[in-house]
Amino acid sequence: MRGFLRLLRESLIFVSVAAFVLTIFGCGQDKKFSPPPPEVAVVTIKSEPVSFTAELAGRTVPHRVADVRPQVSGIILKKLFTEGTDVKEGDVLYKIDPAPFQVALENAQAALARSEASLSTVKLREERLRALVKEKAVSEQDYDDALAALKQTEADNKYWRAMVEQARINLGYTEIKAPISGRIGRSNVTEGALVTAQQPMALTTISELDPIYVDVPRSTTEVLKLRKELEAKKIIQPGESLKKVRLILEDGSLYPWMGKLQFQDVTVEQSTGSVILRILFPNPRRVLLPGMFVRAVIETGTNPRAVLCPQQAVMRNYKGDPYTYLVNERNVVEMRPLTVGEAINDKWVVTGGLSPGERVIMEGVQRVRPGMVVRVVPFSQTSTGR
Repeated sequence: MRGFLRLLRESLIFVSVAAFVLTIFGCGQDKKFSPPPPEVAVVTIKSEPVSFTAELAGRTVPHRVADVRPQVSGIILKKLFTEGTDVKEGDVLYKIDPAPFQVALENAQAALARSEASLSTVKLREERLRALVKEKAVSEQDYDDALAALKQTEADNKYWRAMVEQARINLGYTEIKAPISGRIGRSNVTEGALVTAQQPMALTTISELDPIYVDVPRSTTEVLKLRKELEAKKIIQPGESLKKVRLILEDGSLYPWMGKLQFQDVTVEQSTGSVILRILFPNPRRVLLPGMFVRAVIETGTNPRAVLCPQQAVMRNYKGDPYTYLVNERNVVEMRPLTVGEAINDKWVVTGGLSPGERVIMEGVQRVRPGMVVRVVPFSQTSTGR
C-alpha cells in the first residue's frame, strides 16, 4: 500500500512539471521575444568660428650684417674690441699705423701752401695788366698770358686742396670703426698683420640681433589654395592679426615675443617650389642667434561658421576615406562619407558631409549598423564606455 502511494505522488509531481514546461513554451510561441534597442552616445554638430594657422619651419637671419674691411693698406697696431660683445656704431675696432698717412697729409698741406702763395702773386699781376691793357700800355698777348697763368694757378690750388682732403680722409681710415651697432664676431687678424684696402677677407663681422629676422619657406601650392579660399569667401583674412606671428624654439618652448610679418618674396625658389616669408621679431635678450632652426605659427585666416566633428567619431575605410555614423531624427543609424580639412585640437574641420544640428555617434558604434533603431543618450567626456 505504501509503495502504491509513493508511486502515485511521484507521478503527480512529474505531470505538474511537464504542464509547467508546456505552458512556458506555449506562451513563447504566442509572443516573440524582442531585445531592447542598443544605446549610443551622440554629439550634436555645431558651427563655430575657427582660426586657421600654418606652422612653418625656418631659420633666423640677422637684421643687418656688416663685414668690416680696411679702406687703406697698412699694419694693424691695435685691436680695440672684445670678441662676442656688443659694439656701437662709430666704435674704433682696429688701428692701422698712421705714420705714412700723416706724412702724406703734411706733404699735401705744404704743396697747397706753395700753391696759395703763388696764386696771390699771379693774381696781382693779372689785375695790373688788366688795367694797363685798357690804356694800351701793354699788349693784349701779355694780358692773355697773365690770365692763363692765373687760371692754371687756381686749378693747381683746387687740386692741392683736394689732395689735402684725401690725405686727411685716409688718415682717418687708419681707425677702423664699426659701421653698425650689434654683436661683433671673432677677429680674423691680430696685431702686426698687414691688411690691404678693400681686401676680400673681412677683418670681422658685426650682426644686429635686435630685432632679428626669421625666414620661412611656404609652398606655392599652399599660397594658391589660400588665395582660392579667400576669393570664394570660405575664410576671412584679418588685417593686423595676420601680421602677428608666434615662434616655437628648437626645444619646443614658445618664444615670449610676437613677431610681425614683413613681406612675401616675389621670386619662387625653383628647386623647392616655395616662396620666402620674412618675419621680424624683437630680440632684447639675444635668445635668437643667427642660423637657429625655429617654427613660425602664422594665422592665415578665420572661418566664422566652420563645422567641427570630434575625431573620435570619424573613421576611415580601407581606402583611407573618412566617414562617420550618425543618428537621424527617427533615431535610425546612417553611415555618412565626409570631406575633412585641417585638424583643430581634437576635432576635424568638415568641409562636406555634415551640417549643423546633425548627431554623430561617439560611443556604441561597434554595436550598430546602418538602418538600425537605437536609443540615444548625450555623450559625456567622463563616460568610460557602454
